[in-house]
Amino acid sequence: MDNFKFKKSYGQNFLQDDNIINNIVCESNILPNSLVIEIGPGSGVLTKKLSQCAKNVLAYEIDNRLEEVLDEELYDCHNVDIIFDDFLKRDITNDIMKYEYDNIYVVANIPYYITTPILMKLIESKINYKGITIMIQKEVGDRFTAKVGTRDYGSITVFLNYYFDISKLFIVSRNCFIPKPNVDSVVIALREKKEKIKVKDESLFFQIVRDAFRFKRKNLRNNFKNYNLSEIEEVLEKYHKSLTNRAEELEINIFADIANKLSK
Repeated sequence: MDNFKFKKSYGQNFLQDDNIINNIVCESNILPNSLVIEIGPGSGVLTKKLSQCAKNVLAYEIDNRLEEVLDEELYDCHNVDIIFDDFLKRDITNDIMKYEYDNIYVVANIPYYITTPILMKLIESKINYKGITIMIQKEVGDRFTAKVGTRDYGSITVFLNYYFDISKLFIVSRNCFIPKPNVDSVVIALREKKEKIKVKDESLFFQIVRDAFRFKRKNLRNNFKNYNLSEIEEVLEKYHKSLTNRAEELEINIFADIANKLSK
């Protein structure tokens, strides 16, 4: 890797710390006879560790220049397949059809600039992931795990918490990467909720959440001006809230109740 020219456009920062790599694999809790999807294997050091506890590893790498590096690193890993393509353009369901497995996991050091699109693609695939363990920019991790009423709490917090129980596992210093990024990272775990909050119309629920946070400094009356305000106020009163509150003050179940009230 000494002569490799890292591409900023791909968000390339390769993890070099063996202790961190081992911790990520350990925290992934990969059961036997499992398929692991990795996004952005880079130099293959995490991929190699994953191959030792999974039945199969399917990795997506956008940078064809890494083919020789990965071939060398994963020479004796016969249960690893690498697709050299943009993960966001792939049909994941089609890609995993050839594998037989009991459980499927996602474990990855995700490029910072496409963290949310990657997570939304995983959600939209409707695949029943046993667990998702990812390393992301610390600030993004703060938003994903933010508590109601805090500055970091936003629409993405609500979206992800609708599908997953999310927890921070550990911080990763910027010094653990080559090249060194400008920020620290955090490893988070997303585990499928056993019981999702019930909503009648998911698309309406998501639209309401987006609109509620459209202008974060404005109150709900402003952001919900195109909805039936009297019906929304009726729901809010049950929780001792009003249209003068901001979106960051509402728990996910309140958004769900509003969506269900407005659903026809």
